[in-house]
Amino acid sequence: MKQLVIFDLDGTLLNTIADLAAAANHALAALGLPVRSQTECQSFVGNGVGKLLERALPEGCKTPEYMAKIRPVFFEYYDKHLADNTRPYTGMAELLSSLQKRGIKLAVASNKYQSATERLVKYFFPEIHFTAVLGQREGIPVKPDPTIVNDILFAAGCAREDVLYVGDSDVDMQTAKNAEVRVCGVLWGFRTREVLAGYQPDYLTENPQEILDMMM
Repeated sequence: MKQLVIFDLDGTLLNTIADLAAAANHALAALGLPVRSQTECQSFVGNGVGKLLERALPEGCKTPEYMAKIRPVFFEYYDKHLADNTRPYTGMAELLSSLQKRGIKLAVASNKYQSATERLVKYFFPEIHFTAVLGQREGIPVKPDPTIVNDILFAAGCAREDVLYVGDSDVDMQTAKNAEVRVCGVLWGFRTREVLAGYQPDYLTENPQEILDMMM
């Protein structure tokens, strides 16, 4: 039986896109730049805030100068509004509770910056104990670099063969491959079945409860 499940956050545990798009568009508008649709923003997420903002900036504005201007505006807004419209995906709270009752360790590995990752997990899943909740941290490479998974494995005291990584994006599929752990791609998040299937994950699912059967 698997001993540890590592979950991505955005697009896997939580539907965060409305609040991410609102913050990105607030920052763009503050700089007098055109805003983006929520669908566009959904395609921009997955590699951290820096990449989200770089992708949201129009051509000709993807410069260090614009990035230096837009980042603090985004962070100031998002820190105040990160849970306005964010919600857990249907069945995720129940899944976490079921896994916890079975004695399986739980962790979060996100490219969202650390403080926001911690706040959202604590706010939406207050009754769940996570062995580790890791986001983007200063000096640590972001996913798909496997460092975040390796850090969680060390904290949990688990071997790679006893781990299932659960995520919704191409970044997650590549992260699991780089970390040499089994992976489940979820189909309720920010990427399509075709994108995830291209990475040949061990599992694909549309139903959170199916993840329970993957633990054997």
